[in-house]
This record gives sequence, structure tokens and C-alpha cells, in this order.
Amino acid sequence: MVDADTYWPAELFTDLDRTGPVPLYFQVSSRLEAAIHSGAIPAGGRLENEIAIGQRLGLSRPTIRRAIQELVDKGLLVRRRGIGTQVVQGQVTRAVELTSLYEDLKNSSHVPATRVLGHEVIPATDVVAHSLGLTPGDDVLFVRRLRSTDGVPVAVLENYLPPEFADITREQLEEHGLYEILRARGITIRVAKQKIGARSARGDEGELLDIETAGPVLTMERVAFDDSGRAFEYGHHCYRPDLYSFETTLVAK
Repeated sequence: MVDADTYWPAELFTDLDRTGPVPLYFQVSSRLEAAIHSGAIPAGGRLENEIAIGQRLGLSRPTIRRAIQELVDKGLLVRRRGIGTQVVQGQVTRAVELTSLYEDLKNSSHVPATRVLGHEVIPATDVVAHSLGLTPGDDVLFVRRLRSTDGVPVAVLENYLPPEFADITREQLEEHGLYEILRARGITIRVAKQKIGARSARGDEGELLDIETAGPVLTMERVAFDDSGRAFEYGHHCYRPDLYSFETTLVAK
């Protein structure tokens, strides 16, 4: 029996071609993908485990595992420890522009959510002070957030802000994107220096992002400036590579 939180559109698999040239894993994968796109299996919905699916369809576990992996690779399914295989609304592809992740998720019809992991005024390190044009030891607001989309964790965001923004509250950060908050305070975001890379997850990042303890993550480091040329944000973020990618356009001169 399928529980209330598990979706299984059995009608999709009543006519699997078991003797034709199309591999069975591909037939299963294609039909699951169609069910996800149509909403028959909604974002956040869970699938049964591979053994149960195989028993339902009379197919081997390796066949089901390959079918599911096809959709994991496309960013439509994600395997979550303690939860199982869950549907997401596709990989988040982010253009390299002066926008926040919160804005990008909303603009691409995802449902962003934020959990504030850290929020405190601390002394600026040499790196933070240099990035923000401050003196080492000056107060800065440090915020650390876990950003999710459609109930699935996507990124761990760490930001440092000059002391005049120390009154930004945890509640504001849970309800709005950081750039949305800053624009409401009169900040005009003009230019940013940005570095994109990759590394292994550190500390609690693997647990927060629901990946292997030292699994790979995409990274972005950014210093953003307002229209007066003053730095107002230094941030370094890490993202799940199976759910997130950066996109840019290159033009030949």
C-alpha cells in the first residue's frame, strides 16, 4: 500500500513494452518524467523505494535504479537521507547577474524558504575588513542561512555586512531575500566582483545540504558595491551541484 505522502501513478505503466527495442529503464524514466512535468507527481512528492517499485512493475532493482538515476541527473528527483526519493521542480539554473538566489528562485517559479542559522555582530577579520573597506576588528553583521526550494535544501549562504545594517533582523531574513531588504533601505546595487568555483563540503555543510559529508559543492564568493562605489556586502556561498548551476553568455569581440 502507498502511504499518503508517496505518489505512484500506476496507470502510466500499464503498457510497458517488454519485448521491443526501447530499454525498460528508459520507458520507466520517461513516464516518471512526464508525470513530474504534468503535476501527477507534484514537487515535494516522494516515490516508493526501488525494491517496491520493481515489485510493482515486475522489473529488476538495477533497472529501476537506472531509471531513477536518469531523473536525478536531470535534477527532477533527489535522494534524501531518511526521506527517500523526492521530486523537485528541476535544477535551478542561475544566470550570472546582480541578483540574489531568493530572487532567482521566485523568478523561476520555485518556492524559496530560508532558515537563519546564524545572526550576530562580530569583529571583522582581515579578509572581511579588506573586502568591505573597513578596519580589522570593526563590527560587522554576520548572517548564515540555509536556502531551500520546494522543500529541498539548495545552498548555505554566509554574508558579512557593514555595521549600519546590524539592525536587520532574523525575521526579515526569513521572510525576504537579502538584496530585497537592502534595496528597501535605499541601496542601489551597481556592480560586484564575483568568483565561482568548487570544493568539498566542510563542517556541517554536507548535513545541511543533505549530501555526503565531504561531497562536492559549487561555490560563489562575491563583493557587491553600491552606486557610490562603496562595498556593502561580502559573501561566500555553497550550492548543491545536482540541483544548481550557473549560466553565463560569452560574446566574442
